[in-house]
Amino acid sequence: MFDVLFFLIISLFAAMLFLNVFFRVKVFKYYKYLVRNRVEFGMNHFFDQPKLEQEVLTRYPEHQYEIQTFISLVRRSITMASILIVLITAFGYLLTQYR
Repeated sequence: MFDVLFFLIISLFAAMLFLNVFFRVKVFKYYKYLVRNRVEFGMNHFFDQPKLEQEVLTRYPEHQYEIQTFISLVRRSITMASILIVLITAFGYLLTQYR
């Protein structure tokens, strides 16, 4: 059981690293585009969709697709990383109990 849990933890950690690099490359592409076109918005727009639509998308309608894709990728990255951290922590706890 120890070997299986240890393998799961290592696999989940490798998956988290892979997802981090994968999303970082994709997010950075859209980030460079938004910076190059001087599209500005804050962190509070990431999690408040009505505020994003009222304040940012009305100001930059020509960049709407890139803004929404960028925010979607950041949200998905945060969600996946959170799930992987919880799984790694849970399996780490089980590993300490079986040791």
